[in-house]
Amino acid sequence: MKLQSQSMLYLSVTILAIVTIWAALFYWSVNRAIKRSLDEGLENYKRLIIEKANADSTFLENGYFDESFFTIQQLKESPIKNIPDAYIDTMLLMQDRNDVTLELEPVRMLITTFYINGKYYELKVANSIVEKEDLIRTILLNTIGLYIILISGIIFINNIILKRLWNPFYNLLNQLKDYKFGTTKDYPLIKTKTQEFIDLQKATNILLKDNKRIFEQQKLFIGNASHELQTPLTIAINKLELLLETKNLDEHQVEDIAEVYQIIERMIRLNKSLLLLSKIENKQFENNEKISMNEIINHSIHALEDFASFKKLSFTVKESSNLIVEFNPNLAEIVISNLLRNAIFHNIENGHIEVSIEGQSIIICNSGINSALEKEKLFTQFYKFNSKGSGLGLSIVMAILNIYNLEIKYQFKDQQHCFQISF
Repeated sequence: MKLQSQSMLYLSVTILAIVTIWAALFYWSVNRAIKRSLDEGLENYKRLIIEKANADSTFLENGYFDESFFTIQQLKESPIKNIPDAYIDTMLLMQDRNDVTLELEPVRMLITTFYINGKYYELKVANSIVEKEDLIRTILLNTIGLYIILISGIIFINNIILKRLWNPFYNLLNQLKDYKFGTTKDYPLIKTKTQEFIDLQKATNILLKDNKRIFEQQKLFIGNASHELQTPLTIAINKLELLLETKNLDEHQVEDIAEVYQIIERMIRLNKSLLLLSKIENKQFENNEKISMNEIINHSIHALEDFASFKKLSFTVKESSNLIVEFNPNLAEIVISNLLRNAIFHNIENGHIEVSIEGQSIIICNSGINSALEKEKLFTQFYKFNSKGSGLGLSIVMAILNIYNLEIKYQFKDQQHCFQISF
């Protein structure tokens, strides 16, 4: 998830929690303020009623709630002590202008007692209040509206203002993605006044300079080491070939020389493989172009036909599609060649190799030992499931595919060892 999306998510959740708590507190505060205001009005209404009752005794005969919203009832017994005023929420039958019949409506009621002409009376004064459901509904709708306005404002700020603020960071990130040791000359550069981004650029360039220096040193060392190893090995091969041409050698000497010859040849192949693996891991192969994997496969099979014929192996090629990919041609040939060599080298006499091109996949299956190989170690360097080979062929294949974020799968099925590459 992008930083912008994460910040938006956290802000939305946080604001939702804050607004929810605010709505609950606002409802409690409004409800309390309304009741306090009503209680003050009822207190004032009580005082006026008692004053009028003292002046006009007919007020004392109002024994039921009418449009004046109060009732007075004489107490049969005088209260033992002064009863404090009581404020309660209750329901009364009322008829609003929108009601056809009387309906129960919420009211705030004051219950009190007063004394006139030697008699005690109970006074109940009522005033209609906003229904809780109406109040909650109003606050809820306003809260939702407030939340939408806040989120809309944050999205606007996030997409317009913050996006501009983070532009130097994304610019630096894109330059780092495109940076390649050995090909990119200039270090990433961004124009910004934000100190944090300036510090990030400086730290990044220091790391790049150190890594570039190490990369150049490693590249030079590998090239020199390969050259220095290759030269004496080649000389040794030439001398052995001249020695084999000598006529006065017995059979035992010829066998010893041939054995040394094979060892040196193996060292030469190993040296070349290690150099190739190093170049691949350092991403020294670029120049991608659209190529036909069908052509690469057919060309590689043709080049290895003599090797396969020597082991009496048969090839089967199934092409259900023409697979075109964006790839370095040399690396593509190395991948297919190594897999085919692996299938030939570790096959059995009179065995077979089947190559299939299906959709966006290449599958190479071969006969061999009648048991599955260790998947976890199969593509590691110098891993050998028998004493043959250098143990680098599949490692080179994996290193190349990693450059292109491709996956290779191994499977043992129907007594065949199958390798599948999906593009």
